[in-house]
Amino acid sequence: MRQHVLRNKEKIIEKNGRFLADDPKGCRGRWHSLFDDGYASAPLYIEIGSGKGQFICNMAKAHPDRIYLACEGAVNVYPRILQKAGALELPNLKLIREYIIDPSEYFEKGELSGVYLNFSDPWPKDRHAHRRLTHVSKLLAYKEIMAPGTALEFKTDNDALFDFSLEQADLAGLSVAAVIRDLHASELAAENIQTEYEEKFAGEGKNINYMKIIF
Repeated sequence: MRQHVLRNKEKIIEKNGRFLADDPKGCRGRWHSLFDDGYASAPLYIEIGSGKGQFICNMAKAHPDRIYLACEGAVNVYPRILQKAGALELPNLKLIREYIIDPSEYFEKGELSGVYLNFSDPWPKDRHAHRRLTHVSKLLAYKEIMAPGTALEFKTDNDALFDFSLEQADLAGLSVAAVIRDLHASELAAENIQTEYEEKFAGEGKNINYMKIIF
């Protein structure tokens, strides 16, 4: 989807700079140091590809006992995450304003308690399959940085990408705890926190696919 130029992004960033995780690779193994002392032992969650931040900000608001990382590299998009975090005054959220290619550069083994992938780029051409965030190589990389027994949750409106992701999870030898083809008609609908894309696609009558992988 086309990104519109955000003309006041510098002012937004300056006003809400306290939510930025500067030098995120340097935070590897010490992410808790970016948060207040009360979060010293809080579980750490990340959404890779946070868009404008509706999902991750609402998750941080709903779970004040956890700490969250939003990850979004698009310069005309991520300032919206900062705006939302500032409006909600979320002490348990930081933003990585980069595209994560190799998660091991940012996190130590077992450092994360959860990964969210929401409406990721489907990269529809076969030659780009390795770029999909649910490619087997990516799933195995997440496995290395996840604590045992924790989960990756994936949502998409793209049925072909969802089928591909299920195949990749099988190739990786991972345990798929949930496969739902119409999330909004399922028993999880009541507790589901939506993204901006999700609201749009569901409003158009598109089914939302959901998968949960346990590491």
